[in-house]
Amino acid sequence: MAEDNFVTKATWRIMEQLLEVDDLEQALAGSLEIIVDTLQSEAGAIWFLDKESGRLTPIFHIGPADISYISIENGNGIEGVVTSTGKSVIVTDATADPRFDGTVFDDNGLVTKTMICVPLNNLHDVIGCVQVVNKKDGSLYNSDELLLCERMAALAAITIEEKGLTVDIVPDKEVLAQLKDVTKEFPSGDNMLKVLKGINLDVYKNEFVVILGESGCGKSTMMNIVGGMDSLTDGKLIIEGKDFSHPSDAELTEFRRKYVGFIFQAYNLMPNLTALENVQFIAELVDDPMSPEEAIAKVGLAERAGNYPGQMSGGQQQRVSIARAIVKKPKLILADEPTAALDYTTSIEVLDVIEDIVRNQGTTVMMVTHNPEIARMADRVVKVRNGRISSIKKNLHPVHAKELVW
Repeated sequence: MAEDNFVTKATWRIMEQLLEVDDLEQALAGSLEIIVDTLQSEAGAIWFLDKESGRLTPIFHIGPADISYISIENGNGIEGVVTSTGKSVIVTDATADPRFDGTVFDDNGLVTKTMICVPLNNLHDVIGCVQVVNKKDGSLYNSDELLLCERMAALAAITIEEKGLTVDIVPDKEVLAQLKDVTKEFPSGDNMLKVLKGINLDVYKNEFVVILGESGCGKSTMMNIVGGMDSLTDGKLIIEGKDFSHPSDAELTEFRRKYVGFIFQAYNLMPNLTALENVQFIAELVDDPMSPEEAIAKVGLAERAGNYPGQMSGGQQQRVSIARAIVKKPKLILADEPTAALDYTTSIEVLDVIEDIVRNQGTTVMMVTHNPEIARMADRVVKVRNGRISSIKKNLHPVHAKELVW
């Protein structure tokens, strides 16, 4: 490939991202997407160095492996060697490279074969590195492709220095649920339709995760498996260290009843019960519920507790459904398009309640949505494409629900 044919064109696209996009995090993530797409790679990541701890952490990554909260010591592994030395490397055979330790992608669902890794150098010092892993056609990376990565890293480092970017290394987060190489097939005529094609994802305690993707990509199926509403075909589902891949009916019932709260696009309220009675009905299913009155108050409906669903607006009904979810005091709440049927103002009211659930009540929320604006308030944004995780982006500075605009 001639340089003018792809390196220059890709460089211009990256410059447009970094110089014209005001949101620096979005610009960096977009630049990584350009690199991975241009080089037809299986995965990629931007790593940042926390100088106080001397550790590297990925702030954005693309590909099937979930490396969100991995951190490595500067100087260890390819990423640490590149950051500590400030020198780029092309790895043609990871298994034969003494600098490679296999603890990043390989431990999380992707076997590393080849790699480019280049330093993020802002002229004063090295602040991290950029890497791409495994060309999809199995070929080796070449010098032109290394040049493109170095240009991207140089532009990114300059932009970071000009605009400023603070990255806090998150202390070790506790894993709540893990999907390991999960597949899901459904009968389709005489054949089987594979909806999930090897999902690897960790969901952490006290985290807000937004799942984005086109209709039919598998995002709702993935969430339903986590919530025990659907079963996996192959792979593993681990809940707080326990293998939950093939639970018994009794285990499944107990899990859904006590462990998980659900919020759907359809409110599913019982029309002959008041708001409070709808919440009380769910509270009676668990051993140690929140007070139904407290749950109603937390969603701002104390004065409407005696109203029936038919006497309430769509947003108020959705808030009652949220009260039903939180009254069980679940560790995990799954929300499937909870604002899709609501107008903007009402959506923000509902999202404000969900934000409070995560930030102030310590509950993990996993939300499927078609609205990319909602992703700005999440801790992590997981994009699903064609049954696989295509990228995971950490929001370094999640916004409040009331700051969202669409």
